[in-house]
Formats: sequence, structure tokens, C-alpha cells
Amino acid sequence: MNANDPVQMLIDAGAIPSNPFDEHSRYRNAEIALLPAPPAGPVAPAQRPPLAYLRRRFIAQPNEIALAAYVLVQDAERPDLLAARTLGEPLAWWRLADANGVLDPAALTATAGARVAVPVLTG
Repeated sequence: MNANDPVQMLIDAGAIPSNPFDEHSRYRNAEIALLPAPPAGPVAPAQRPPLAYLRRRFIAQPNEIALAAYVLVQDAERPDLLAARTLGEPLAWWRLADANGVLDPAALTATAGARVAVPVLTG
């Protein structure tokens, strides 16, 4: 980054959080990395900013995640409603998906009466 970048200066001063994700985000602890601007293009290299991206988030295997309980999916329940009911936070549906080895969150609640593992909430 440019040493004179005003946004970076605010981040370094603590005026802007260096992590843009809130405490409930699955990307909260994901490392932010920079991809250098390509060397060729219509804009001079010094004027092309690097591209920020998130490094890959590695998910623990479901059998490595501590569980608090198992619950049954209610009729017409959505992943966010299930997370609100079991974890107290609708935005934490991704924790249920991780604990159950599910990539598509809709699969968590697709079948009423299905058993869903509820993880212990940590950081």
C-alpha cells in the first residue's frame, strides 16, 4: 500500500477497524491479503491499487466441532430461524452449517424433523 494512503493511515491510527467483519461473521478471523496490480494495462502501475481479498477459510471437520446439543428441524423453518432458536443469533446459521458439514444452508432445514447438530459457541 501507498504510505500516503489516507484510509491506511486511519486504519493504522485505529480510527477505522482493520477487520471489516462484525463479531457474527464467518469471515471475522479471515486474513485480508493484497494481490498486486497487474504489470500491464492502460493505467500506469503506480496508479493501479492492489486488489484486496480474503484468504481461504478452513472449516473444521464436523467431528472436530464441540457440540452443545442436537435439535429437530421444525416445519417451514429456515436456517436463520434455526440459528436464532438454537444459538440466539440468526446470523450464526453458518455455524450450524459448519457443525453439520453442510455447504448449502438450505439443506439444514430442508426436511422437517431432521436432526441438526448445534455447536458450542466460541469466539
